[in-house]
Amino acid sequence: MPDLWNDLLACLDLRADSPADPPEATGPVVFEGSNQHLEYHRLFGGQILGQFVRAAEAACPAKRIKSLHALFPREGKAAEPVRYEVTRQHEGRSFATLGIVASQSSGVIGTASVSMHVGEEGPELQTVDAVPPVLGESDRTRVDLIPWEIRTTEDLNSYESSPPEYEMWMRTPEVDPGLAPALTAYATDLTLIGTALRPLEGLAQTGNGTVFTSAVTSHTLWFHRPFRTDEWLLLRQHSPLIAHGRCFGRGDVLDEKGTLVASFAQEALLRLPQP
Repeated sequence: MPDLWNDLLACLDLRADSPADPPEATGPVVFEGSNQHLEYHRLFGGQILGQFVRAAEAACPAKRIKSLHALFPREGKAAEPVRYEVTRQHEGRSFATLGIVASQSSGVIGTASVSMHVGEEGPELQTVDAVPPVLGESDRTRVDLIPWEIRTTEDLNSYESSPPEYEMWMRTPEVDPGLAPALTAYATDLTLIGTALRPLEGLAQTGNGTVFTSAVTSHTLWFHRPFRTDEWLLLRQHSPLIAHGRCFGRGDVLDEKGTLVASFAQEALLRLPQP
């Protein structure tokens, strides 16, 4: 498997499959994205989220991404590139609304509704719990599929029961700050199902496909402020619900000073063994 960091950056460099249209055009703009070289045949949802972000930014370069809501109707195949068709549903001076369809030869593998904004000056107020100090080097750990530095004191692979909460500090190698939304979207897809499983004694995220079945069905992100991923960020998340074969979780992304820069939420299929 190639270097995962450079492999991911290559995947976020989408190829234009059709010429860029002028801002007033309403026809779709098409991009193509390559896939990560992973050790399993299906696409990782975080890759698709990151590519959704990049497709939106490329189709509407005068504005920043404000929010994204993605649905995943079927799994994608790693052996085939993904085609992203972006439709400008509305574009005004301050806001734009885009629709994106991700597809392969098998059909649609994902859709996204995206809101863009030019960014405006105004008063700021936030009400969030203070962030703790960044953890030390001794708490450095590895999270599968995240090719950058992670520090946490919590283990989502543990089979012991614990509250459905999880925090981790992360910092990428030095990178263009314009990639921050896509890289953050990628990271937020990984740990919410594992967080939901934490109260269940004897279960952990490593059991997917053997002990239980899980798959992300929808994922939403909100980007509140510009930020960098090569400076420390805290992902703080919790899962309040498992019910009817699904789990739900949500979280915040804060910088080292405690500034809230993004938020996210996810629903996933979660079929657990029956008692």
